Amino acid sequence: MPLWTKKRLFSYVSLNTIKTMNYKTILGEYRIKKFQNTLGSKTWPKFMQHDEIVNKYWLDLYTDFSNFQFALFNNDEIVAIGNSTHLNWQKPFVELPDSGLDWAMEKASNDLKRGSNSNLLIGLQILVNEKYQGYGISFEMMKIMKNIAKTNGLDNIALPVRPTLKCNYPLIPIDDYVNWQREDGLPYDPWLRVHIKIGGKIVGVCNRSMDISGSVSEWEKWTGLTFPYSGNYIVDKALIPVNIDKEKNIGKYIEPNVWIVHKIQ
Repeated sequence: MPLWTKKRLFSYVSLNTIKTMNYKTILGEYRIKKFQNTLGSKTWPKFMQHDEIVNKYWLDLYTDFSNFQFALFNNDEIVAIGNSTHLNWQKPFVELPDSGLDWAMEKASNDLKRGSNSNLLIGLQILVNEKYQGYGISFEMMKIMKNIAKTNGLDNIALPVRPTLKCNYPLIPIDDYVNWQREDGLPYDPWLRVHIKIGGKIVGVCNRSMDISGSVSEWEKWTGLTFPYSGNYIVDKALIPVNIDKEKNIGKYIEPNVWIVHKIQ
C-alpha cells in the first residue's frame, strides 16, 4: 500500500488552450522504481547509468527511503517521477561537498546505518514524461518534494542540480555557466530558472558530483563514437568533455552540478 496518495485537478496551458489533468500523487510504492527505470532510460544518456556509487546505493532508495520516492500520474499514465533521500548536515550550505550526488547517496546510507538524525532532504532527480514537458510539471514536482520535507520535519532541501542546457556548452566552466543570465536577471538555464522562481538559492557548484569511469570500448559502446587517440572528447549530453586514456584503457567523466537550496517555510 502507498504511504501517501493524493488526488486533485491540475490545469496547464497547451497551445493557448487550458487543459485539466486529473492527477494523483503516490508515495512509497515499490512500483515507482519500474516507472523510474522506464523514464530514466528515455531521459539519460547511457553513460549516465554507470556511476559506481550511485548504482551501489540507488536500490536502497526503494527500501530504506521508500517514502521519499514519489510519482505523478494522469489517470493511469505516468507523468513524472521524483527521487530524494535525507541525511544529517551541520555546516553552512556554502560548504556542501564538491562530490555532490555521489557524496549524498553514500552519506545518506551511512547516516541511516549510524542512526544519525536527518535534518536535510536531498533532491536527487525529477524526471518528466516527454509528453508532459513544458507544462509546468517540474514546478509541481518541486512543490511535492517540499511537502515531503515539511511532513518529515526537514527544514531545507539541497539538490545537486544538472543544468539542462549545459551540455550545449561543454567547454564553458560550470562556474561561468551558472552565472549566465537572461535580460530579466533570471538564470539562462531553464532548470536553474525553475528553482530560482520557486524560492531556491544557488549556493555553489559541485565539480565532482558524479564520477563515471569505463574502458575505452565501454565508452565507445555507450556513446556510439570511436576514440582512436588519448585526449578530451565532446560527447553528446555530457556537460564537460570525456577524458580518454588509450594507454591505461580508461575513459573518465567527472560531471559538475550546481548546489541549490530551498528553505521550507
